[in-house]
Amino acid sequence: MRPAAIDKHPEAMRVKPNWPDSAEAAAGFSWQAAAHELARLPDGGLNLAHEAVDRHALGARCDHTALCILARDGGRQEVSYAQLSRLSNRFANVLQRLGLSVGDRLFVLCERGIELYLGVLGGLKNGCIVTPLFAAFGPEPLETRLRLGECRVLLTSRSLYRRKVAALRERLPALEQVLVYDGEGETTPVDGTLDLHRLLDEAPDDFEVVSCSEDTPSLLHFTSGTTGTPKGALHVHGAALMHYVTGKYALDLHPDDIYWCTADPGWVTGTSYGILAPLMLGVTSIVDAGDFDAARWYATLERERVSVWYTAPTAIRMLMRAGPELARRHAFPQLRFVASVGEPLNPEAVWWGQDVLGLPIHDNWWQTETGGIMIANTLAMPIKPGSMGKPLPGIEAAIVRVKDDGALEWLGDDQLGELALRQPWPGMFRTYLGQEARYQRCFVGDWYLSGDLARRDADGYYWFVGRSDDVIKSAGHLIGPFEVESALMEHPAVAEAAVIGKPDELLGERVKAFVALKAGFNPSDALRDELLGHARVRLGAVVAPKELDFLPALPRTRSGKILRRLIKARELGLPEGDTSTLENPV
Repeated sequence: MRPAAIDKHPEAMRVKPNWPDSAEAAAGFSWQAAAHELARLPDGGLNLAHEAVDRHALGARCDHTALCILARDGGRQEVSYAQLSRLSNRFANVLQRLGLSVGDRLFVLCERGIELYLGVLGGLKNGCIVTPLFAAFGPEPLETRLRLGECRVLLTSRSLYRRKVAALRERLPALEQVLVYDGEGETTPVDGTLDLHRLLDEAPDDFEVVSCSEDTPSLLHFTSGTTGTPKGALHVHGAALMHYVTGKYALDLHPDDIYWCTADPGWVTGTSYGILAPLMLGVTSIVDAGDFDAARWYATLERERVSVWYTAPTAIRMLMRAGPELARRHAFPQLRFVASVGEPLNPEAVWWGQDVLGLPIHDNWWQTETGGIMIANTLAMPIKPGSMGKPLPGIEAAIVRVKDDGALEWLGDDQLGELALRQPWPGMFRTYLGQEARYQRCFVGDWYLSGDLARRDADGYYWFVGRSDDVIKSAGHLIGPFEVESALMEHPAVAEAAVIGKPDELLGERVKAFVALKAGFNPSDALRDELLGHARVRLGAVVAPKELDFLPALPRTRSGKILRRLIKARELGLPEGDTSTLENPV
């Protein structure tokens, strides 16, 4: 049996942690005191891009590498903070020339490259509301977001515009201008667009960054619901403090770190922790334009001397599926901290990191709505594999139940309830675009209700159980799918697992599992019986699945989250809801 916890790892502790994980440190923390570490503008105003770029470009770190961009073909480009400041200034000037000002909507549909970073940072400098979009989206999810967000200017490549946007243009009345650049070998002029690099060449290097308040809107991120259209979560420039503090304490970023966040900036993680947080801490970020490839990723970790790595459970499971031999062909002596986010990290994946990389993987929890990491396994604390960790400094969490009269009931240790967070905190979203009533339903008094079911143990660690609509009610028991999935993943044949509840006249619901196998294993009745027996031994007959099907892959979003509700809809013949972010239509 594995130990219940992994103590602080000596290799990871080569650098003194930014957050000591002590009661004294927690008691001494305040957002107000932390805010003094931000630079701010000369008039006392705030701007996310100024905090991320110009504060370093104007100081001693001006020549330090901000971005190391790795092209698909093996090319490599280093961009200093001073260069990034000048280039983003130029883009901000381009936006002003086009008539954009505070509050206007800029959407950025770019592959991972310098244009994406100029779009986001230059847009923020100009006071625009910026929406990064995932470049692999098809026309339908793009049209939905461009229309709901009332995009006024779009930045994209020529190839993406031709393939995905041109046919939509007449259905987007708010879209006034499209800025395009060469991409994927496409250099032919496109009617109805403006050449980005020609405009950048004409623009000056100097720009007076727009001074904003903490409440000035900055970023619009879309998040899918179980039904209906995506929700647009609106964030503000005051989130700069959240990105700074969580990058420092949850990811333990130090000035000399080489940092790699594998999330695409078209998702909130890729914006918050792929662009903003590492730049605010003055570190060098690796930007990989290539798609996932296990050999490429291991080579990148080794060649680029990555010290802090932030990735996703899906990517970790894909690396696990590739086998440990591939990892062991490489050495990662600089790597000291590995973290994961996007969905809960199964205990087996935490131990895989310990066994294969020499470092456990630190899970953490947050949402698009929270704007930043809220609960984490920080560097200085022991890890309990399967746990989300503890609330970060400045964050107050609780497990609650909403009573029939609408009031909250506070639940004790090891009681199952909804994870709630006391507001305010600097990164919290301020509304769902055009859905204020829906936004208000997220709150009861001073508390934000996350919609996630969880429990807290006696040591203060929080454990994810499932989304409130994922939890299975069987024979009077509440069964969290994550617990069942984690037990199945302990079997050497299982690469991924998803669990749903099916209606049952006797039990109310019975547990059914869907499994994707590792290479070298094939579906069979014998393996099905073996997996069901393994789960019964690990979980007991009440919790273990009664049925199990094999799938070649599990349906998940392009950001990596397994879509249990889609599996359930297909199993029961129900409407599938919003599938605009579906990656693999299995």
